[in-house]
Amino acid sequence: MEKTKTQAIVKVGFLSATAFILMYLEFQVPLFPGFLKLDFSDVPALVASFAMGPLYGVMVELIKNIIHATITQSGGIGEIANFSVGSIFVYTAGIIYQFNKTRKNALISMAIATVVMAFTASLLNYYVFLPLYQKVMGWPMDAIIGMSKAANKNIVDVRTLIAYGIFPFNVLKGIMLSLITLLIYKKLSPVLKH
Repeated sequence: MEKTKTQAIVKVGFLSATAFILMYLEFQVPLFPGFLKLDFSDVPALVASFAMGPLYGVMVELIKNIIHATITQSGGIGEIANFSVGSIFVYTAGIIYQFNKTRKNALISMAIATVVMAFTASLLNYYVFLPLYQKVMGWPMDAIIGMSKAANKNIVDVRTLIAYGIFPFNVLKGIMLSLITLLIYKKLSPVLKH
């Protein structure tokens, strides 16, 4: 029993460190506001969620963001947002995958998780994160909209920022994370399961 706990801690630690490193390999996607950058740091958490269970995926998300919070300038808001949205994605996919561990069900679970992530990220940004950035960081909403409009002329207010920025960005992110996980999971799962 003690050996199993130690192995789980080591696996979560390794995946968390990998996720933290992947946070720095981010890039901007055309047509999306500059503050929305794509990275693949949720892939190790999704792998953990599939191989070890959804709570392990959430733990990887938590550790990655705690480490990142120590060296960021977002006032912790970016990490809370990243943790919330990433955890929703990996937990949703992992919980569905646990019922039937097949490739087909993995695809279904990631498709559902992508939609759930995009909707919840939109709601959280509208009601929580954008207001927090305004209040804590002192970013005026006009500046956020202006930066967003520079990337996509259809963005003219908060609602269009959600409709043309946040929602489609998270759909794209979910698709990319799912494709990469499909490519690497089969090779990594034997190591993580045993």
